Amino acid sequence: MIEDDAVIREATSIGLERLGYHVLGAEDGLEGLELFRRLQKEDPVDAVLLDVMLPTMNGTQVCRQMRGFSNIPVIMLSARGEGLDMVTGLDAGADDYLAKPFDLQVLDARLRAVLRRTAMPQANTVAHGEPVPDAKGLDIDPHRLVVTLDAREIHLTPTELKILLMLSEDPGVVVSRSDILSEVWGYTWDADHRVIDVHVQRLRRKIGASRIDTVRGFGYRLQDEAP
Repeated sequence: MIEDDAVIREATSIGLERLGYHVLGAEDGLEGLELFRRLQKEDPVDAVLLDVMLPTMNGTQVCRQMRGFSNIPVIMLSARGEGLDMVTGLDAGADDYLAKPFDLQVLDARLRAVLRRTAMPQANTVAHGEPVPDAKGLDIDPHRLVVTLDAREIHLTPTELKILLMLSEDPGVVVSRSDILSEVWGYTWDADHRVIDVHVQRLRRKIGASRIDTVRGFGYRLQDEAP
C-alpha cells in the first residue's frame, strides 16, 4: 500500500491484516516504486493499493512505471473522488479505482475481484471453444490466453484480456456494460461505467480502434469481421 497519510495507511493495513492479507506500506511514490521493484525480485506481491496524491512521485506516474515491467493488479485510491482522477489513473494502467473514505468490506471485495482476474487459467467461464481468428490478423486463443495481431503477441493486462475474451465469445453480439462489470469486476453494486470505458479505450489502442464497436447507451461488441 502506497499512501502518504499515516493514519489511513496504518488503519487500512490493520483492517486488511485481520481479513487475512499481509500488507507492506510506503509513504511516498518513489519509495513505494522502489519497494515494489525489490519485492518483485525477492517476494512478489499480489496487488497494489496506490494513492493518487503522493510526494516525490504521484500515483499516476508510479502506475505508469509499474506497468513498464509488471501486470500486478493496481487499485488507485483518491480522497477527491473526481472523475478526472479516475480516468487518469485507469488510463495509466490501474485496474480499478476507489474513492476515499472507503468501507473496508468494499476494499476487500475489490481486492478479491482483481485477484480473481489474475488467476486467468482458472477463469474458464469467460471464453470457450477454439481460437477466434480475424481475417486481418487478430487471433484470440482462450485456452492459452494469448492474443496476437499479425502474428505478433499483444501485451494485455489481465483485465483487458478478460474483457476481450468476454467480447470474443460471440463476435458481433452486443455485451452490456452491466454484464461486463459483473463478469470482469465482480461488482454486485452500482458502479461508474467509465471504469469499463477506459479499459476498452486501452484495449482499442492495442488491437485497433475499429475492432470494438460502441453501442451507445448499452455496451460493446467485437467486430465479427475485420474492418
